[in-house]
Amino acid sequence: MQQSHKNFRKIKSLKSVLSIFSLVALFLLPSYQLAAQTKYSAELEGFEYPYPVKRFEFKSQQQNLQMAYMDVSGQTSNGKTVILMHGKNFCAATWQETILQMVEAGYRVIAPDQIGFCKSSKPQAYQFSFHQLAYNTNRLMNQLGIKQAAVMGHSMGGMLATRYALMYPQQTSQLILVNPIGLEDWGKKGVPYQTIDQNYQAELSKTAAGIKQYQQHTYYVGKWEARFDRWVNMLAGMYAGQDKKLVAWNQAQTSDMVFTQPVVDELSHIKVPSLLLIGELDNTAIGKSRASAQLKTELGNYKVLGEQAAQAIPNAKLIEFSDLGHSPHIQSPERFHKALFANLR
Repeated sequence: MQQSHKNFRKIKSLKSVLSIFSLVALFLLPSYQLAAQTKYSAELEGFEYPYPVKRFEFKSQQQNLQMAYMDVSGQTSNGKTVILMHGKNFCAATWQETILQMVEAGYRVIAPDQIGFCKSSKPQAYQFSFHQLAYNTNRLMNQLGIKQAAVMGHSMGGMLATRYALMYPQQTSQLILVNPIGLEDWGKKGVPYQTIDQNYQAELSKTAAGIKQYQQHTYYVGKWEARFDRWVNMLAGMYAGQDKKLVAWNQAQTSDMVFTQPVVDELSHIKVPSLLLIGELDNTAIGKSRASAQLKTELGNYKVLGEQAAQAIPNAKLIEFSDLGHSPHIQSPERFHKALFANLR
């Protein structure tokens, strides 16, 4: 009988320990695992940006739209402005560290969310093109009275920044490309086309775990730090929210834009001084999963793509990071910004 009481006390004690362990484990869960439980609306309400968000209201394609943007200046000014253009799986907020560094250096920084993305309007019907998005951004610059600015784009934002520089060379003091996509024509190379409806179904299936896995492999070269969780949560929250179908639909439309509007054949027409900042271990290629086994090995080779782009763009300088991936400004901000400031005009 005494032995039974001892066993009971051991079991009870063990249960208490396990309960405490479970509670501790819950609080220690990486935030990306909780991201699916955080739900944001179509315009990302509830997700805090590092600086106040303003709204540029305008009419486009017979619709009243609003473009969210941050306009940040410091106490001292060098009289220069830079426009930051986000990538497809990114938002203006992901430029957080770059905004801080540039403002401290005296720059005025304009960081918009493009139509169809993040805190900006999500139109059900819109003809997405890089020409249209560049035009929208230029309207914002004119509204703010900015006559000339450096234009820096990352990922898909690199394609947009390139289009902007081609359309508005007199208003672009320098073009800065951070691991831009569109440096190869995936369709021309043999990647099968995927319709917008098929894109839509793929977007609907996205989860926090899947987003994190892709980012870890492509953006950060297999590595992961807790600070990256915030960006997984940002995306996963929109896909989990009540407007997830509209978010997925705009993402499907812009995926088609990216695939069908490469800029690689127009690089030689760029007339402004250009800087390429390339993480060489990046392997991003739209539609790679649809490509043949042989073609997959040839796509997204940024060691080659960066050099080819620098050769094609007149008056271009190439800075390479041999150990970084698709997002060098997030993965290694100190090294990235040191190289950036050393090469700004």
